[in-house]
Amino acid sequence: MSDEHEDDLDLSALGSDELAEQMHDDLYDGLKDEIVEGTKILLERGWGAEKVLNDALVEGMRIVGIDFRDGILFVPEVLLAANAMKAGMEILRPLLAEAGADPIGKVVIGTVKGDIHDIGKNLVAMMMEGAGFEVINLGINTDVDEYLAALEQHRPDILGMSALLTTTMPYMKVVIDEMVKRGIRDDYIVLVGGAPLNDEFGEAVGADAYCRDAAVAADTASTLVKKRRGEL
Repeated sequence: MSDEHEDDLDLSALGSDELAEQMHDDLYDGLKDEIVEGTKILLERGWGAEKVLNDALVEGMRIVGIDFRDGILFVPEVLLAANAMKAGMEILRPLLAEAGADPIGKVVIGTVKGDIHDIGKNLVAMMMEGAGFEVINLGINTDVDEYLAALEQHRPDILGMSALLTTTMPYMKVVIDEMVKRGIRDDYIVLVGGAPLNDEFGEAVGADAYCRDAAVAADTASTLVKKRRGEL
């Protein structure tokens, strides 16, 4: 979409449902200011924070996720979309907390020890947040003690681990083995991801699932949490 078209478009002139659809396009194009403006307009018109989140932002990111998975969009574009979503979320988060809207689950995520790559992991964190999860992002170079301390502190539904180097991949097994040793492995859904990984590796280290990209991770997380709660 050209900038010229955006300048001509008066978001406040659109009907609310039409505006939510326009926000899907704006998210897709990574237009942060338009997302902030659209979010504020819908709230002023009496839409609840949860409705804005689900109908405008989550639905928009779902479309982004599908096109990312299918190779139509690439990481830089998805990061722009995720940043635009984040700007909308900053307005909604305090309102959601106030309304007592429960996240669909909680995720602790981090890149494993020895690995300092975080673009993919941050993308997963943003997509998970977009899918309605509360996300605790531990950053990079996370060792087993940090993972375990975060599990104890936050009691999440899911532990996510990421690695981009073949040399750091095996550290995922170190973390899972320690969880088994402490008798807490079955308390959590463990998801792993990163460029050099595959399904076989995920199985070999004892993860619940390997996720090949951020869109798959958000989908898998939602499905496994619902299954665990007997909702599917």
